[in-house]
Amino acid sequence: MTLRKAAVRALVVIVGVPLVLLAVFAGWYYARFYAWHRADHTIVSAGRRREYLLYVPRDYDRAHRAPLVISLHGAMMWPAAQMETSQWNRVADAHGFLVVYPSGTTLGGEGTGVLPRVWRMGPETALSADVAFIADLIDTLEAAYHVDPARIYVTGFSNGGGMAFALSCTLSQRIAAVGTVAAAQSLSWSWCRNTRPVPMITFHGTRDRLVPYGGALPSLMSPRPLPPVATWVAGWARRNRCDPDPADSAVTADVTRRAYGSCAGGASVVLYTVRGGGHTWPGGGPMPAWLLGPTTREIDASALMWEFFAAHPLADGR
Repeated sequence: MTLRKAAVRALVVIVGVPLVLLAVFAGWYYARFYAWHRADHTIVSAGRRREYLLYVPRDYDRAHRAPLVISLHGAMMWPAAQMETSQWNRVADAHGFLVVYPSGTTLGGEGTGVLPRVWRMGPETALSADVAFIADLIDTLEAAYHVDPARIYVTGFSNGGGMAFALSCTLSQRIAAVGTVAAAQSLSWSWCRNTRPVPMITFHGTRDRLVPYGGALPSLMSPRPLPPVATWVAGWARRNRCDPDPADSAVTADVTRRAYGSCAGGASVVLYTVRGGGHTWPGGGPMPAWLLGPTTREIDASALMWEFFAAHPLADGR
């Protein structure tokens, strides 16, 4: 099977949109990001070689503890595509933190190679291996750099947002806060047995075709239902024992902010809704609007996430 045919077949499994669009998208994605598929670092985790990209800001000072942002790509992406989409490096240069872009595995479960990657939400053994990889990656970076253990944050796009939720349930003792964009939350709250409050900020467009704002029944994209975004965020607020009545405010003409306050340990929960926004990263790198919808320039998700993260270090006894 050629690389391009394999990519199209994988996209049919993951995305569930018309085959003609998938074929064109695969060609666009292949042409734009194939040359970037290689990561610049590897570690061995759970007996497999795993890859990641690391960005160290220009003014990094090893004598001082630096925060770490872990940025997880979406399905059928690579770490470099997440780097370009999220534009985290620009924010890291402004504020002096490290950014790491881990790589998921191919649909066959391999940790290296040229095919696009996913974070596998099942079976449990595959998910556990990815959780172990992120834990091992944190250990590796803490050993090599002066990482502040109280300021380790996880962000994720789409399928990576679902993985960020999984990490909040399995590594809550190490993750200070979580940020997601267009998150595909295919794991149920019953799966998450960890009730420790974890601060969370999320962004979602109302015209997201792949992870609909109003939720979706099981499909080719996900064998599990996808909950409505507002319902999912309210569930996170219950987890954090927040006041059940959020405060809504207008940020711009097309962006609203919903904030849950009075949360246990100060672990606040915030939702930004982008009216007309697509399956894209607000303020981020360009994505094909013909398939994924518009990318708003009214807000910058990465900058807003960092502002939220900076206010939420990991606190003992949370």
